[in-house]
Amino acid sequence: MIDRALEKAVEREAAAFARVTRRFEPAVRLREEGWVLSIGDGIATLGGLPNAASQELLAIDPGARALVLGLAPGSISAVVLDDGGGVRQGARVRATGQRGALWVGAHCLGRAIDPLGRALDGRALPEAGASMPFERTPPQIHERGAVHRPLFTGLLAIDAMFPIGRGQRELILGDEGTGKTSIAVDAMLRQASTDVVCVYVAVGRRRSETWRIMDTLRAAGVRFVIVAAPEDASPGLRYLAPYAGCAVAEYFMERGEHALVVYDDLTSHAVAWRELSLLLRRAPGREAFPGDVFYLHARLLERATQLSPERGGGSLTALPIARLESGRLSAYLPTNLISITDGQIVLSQPLFAAGQLPAIDAGLSVSRVGGKAQPQAFRELAGKMRLEHAAFLELEVF
Repeated sequence: MIDRALEKAVEREAAAFARVTRRFEPAVRLREEGWVLSIGDGIATLGGLPNAASQELLAIDPGARALVLGLAPGSISAVVLDDGGGVRQGARVRATGQRGALWVGAHCLGRAIDPLGRALDGRALPEAGASMPFERTPPQIHERGAVHRPLFTGLLAIDAMFPIGRGQRELILGDEGTGKTSIAVDAMLRQASTDVVCVYVAVGRRRSETWRIMDTLRAAGVRFVIVAAPEDASPGLRYLAPYAGCAVAEYFMERGEHALVVYDDLTSHAVAWRELSLLLRRAPGREAFPGDVFYLHARLLERATQLSPERGGGSLTALPIARLESGRLSAYLPTNLISITDGQIVLSQPLFAAGQLPAIDAGLSVSRVGGKAQPQAFRELAGKMRLEHAAFLELEVF
């Protein structure tokens, strides 16, 4: 009897072992490793890693992350994204084979995060939801739909004369202190009673300003996410912030929802890229900006769109902000951004000083596609308003 029981036990163990071995697939795992040749000003020059790709994430001992930005024969240039104080010459570097991404989900709503997805409000964030890449190909033409739904800002001058549609890119331009951020915050507050998720991207802003905006949005009941790279953040984080904010907005768009993303501001973003480019020893161009600064913003803003019904019908509306110097619309960055976007709202320093708020220069502002999204009655009324305002401006000259 004992022999029979022992025999059955051996058979069970043998069958279990056979099941495990059938699932086992022997494989050789290769892992590329390199080393730090030099480190300075947040830029690491690396050796080894012959198969590293641009925009790939690297792991540097003792626990820092870096993003590949430059490839040259025999060396790689990468920007260190974490605190680079612990990175030393000769430190080991491992290729991850992954492009930069962050975890996004409904748990991000009402929170402030940095471009790497780390919480800034003292509470931990779970790695849940979906991993959204910083950089991705914008939707193709056949995946896009027409802008046909309005996105109201709550400001009559904009909603009537320069309407914005869901999926549009409307640039906000103005000198320092003319109310650019106030217009964007008002537009986000207006979404408290709608189904729009707001993403506010703060690039190079003071922490106190960002926290004040977060408290305002939270008190109004807005569904929001804040992606912040404050003024004391590294150039690498300030460079990544708009792409991370766009990735957060795309998470909601791809699920059939509607998102509004505010980039505050792209002038600071371009300055961060200029810092990185000079550290990478790339040839400067006009105003010391690198030659690819147009592509820097074009590939970001092209991701804003209204998706077709076959893609779920979600939308991503972009309100990029840029600074002017003494009202010069012909400066390098403003002209680049105007050519990329679907219209611009220009704020005037003299009008602001005269007490007109919002200080919109109606002669220089335009919305190229938002009129198609206006309700018919609103469109007829707005047409008369524009004509009357133009007549008023003509009479005011005399």
